[in-house]
Amino acid sequence: MNKAIHKDSHYGGLFFLVQLLIFSVLLMACKGDARPEAPIQLAAVAAPSTPVTPANAIPEADTLQPEPKTIRIVGVGDMMLGTNYPSPSYLPANGGKDLLNDVKDILTGADVTFGNLEGTIIEKGTMSKHCKDPSKCYAFRSPESYADHFVDAGFDLLSLANNHSGDFGPEGRRRTKELLDERNIKYAGLAGTDEQAIFEKDGLKYGFCAFAPNSGTCDLRNIARAKQIVADLASKTDIVIVSFHGGAEGVSNQNVPKKTETFYGENRGDVHAFAHGVIDAGADIVFGHGPHVTRAMELYQDRFIIYSLGNFCTYGRFSLSGAAGIAPIIELEVNEDGVFQQGRITPIYQGKTHGPKKDPQKRAITKLIELTNADFPDTPLKISTDGTIGKK
Repeated sequence: MNKAIHKDSHYGGLFFLVQLLIFSVLLMACKGDARPEAPIQLAAVAAPSTPVTPANAIPEADTLQPEPKTIRIVGVGDMMLGTNYPSPSYLPANGGKDLLNDVKDILTGADVTFGNLEGTIIEKGTMSKHCKDPSKCYAFRSPESYADHFVDAGFDLLSLANNHSGDFGPEGRRRTKELLDERNIKYAGLAGTDEQAIFEKDGLKYGFCAFAPNSGTCDLRNIARAKQIVADLASKTDIVIVSFHGGAEGVSNQNVPKKTETFYGENRGDVHAFAHGVIDAGADIVFGHGPHVTRAMELYQDRFIIYSLGNFCTYGRFSLSGAAGIAPIIELEVNEDGVFQQGRITPIYQGKTHGPKKDPQKRAITKLIELTNADFPDTPLKISTDGTIGKK
């Protein structure tokens, strides 16, 4: 009985083991038939319109964005490189060829270089002023070969709007313009005939106009007319440069009074109202001259103004003592719309027997900082003692 019971227990355990083995085999079979989940194929879901570009791939030419273009423009003040009237003794040595050598690197390195031409370029001519003593009468007549000096120094623009462009009458003006035309130097500032100039350089169009309170010139005092000329230029060009010859003269008149100025009984214009007016009309840069001394700078609507560039190269007949003998060369960087980016002042000095030289004392920089802080304390311009011009 006990054996029988033991036998039944043995068969029962064996039966259980067989069932467990069968279950395990079936389970493994089921696992063998299972399919793993398919991995995500990135290439299949990437949009055809946005292919993956290797990190070091060079973009197609039409996808490159051009670098913003910066234009470098240089402005200087009054120039009279020597006169043979009333005597050839007022001409410099070596035919004036060396006068601008010390600053030539700055002048020729710009995209556009501007200066104010005081007087005429003509071999002979009759002086138009009435003067009993020629030695005390200031009339300027440079030999015709001197026109080449402006080419060699890199000048693109010359203002004829000043009180000396008519020193030798209509013939003096005619011959001066003829000589400049032959050398492809642009000019402006004479009423009725040469109010403006347009030229193209390196793919940009420039407009230029000039004004003064003197007979035969585009009238600085007629601001409404000046704005018309500027607006016309602005509609045709990319960058408009304006120059003016105005304001009272001398060291006692270095500040900009922001009102009409009178000197020797003559209305010399309201240069502050003029400068703001032409910028409102579309001017991008305003270069002032006429007082024979340096005056302040200002930034108005992101456009640069200097109210007087002083005497730059005025050989032999100009008074150059004290403040009249120092001046800045202004180098500006603007964008293609004429908006001021930054600039630099190179201070120069000159004497009766030599042209402009770089001034190690940096007197023009010191004076410009002083005058600008006094006359335009709220201007966004910042002038550093090394001559750098930036924005505050």
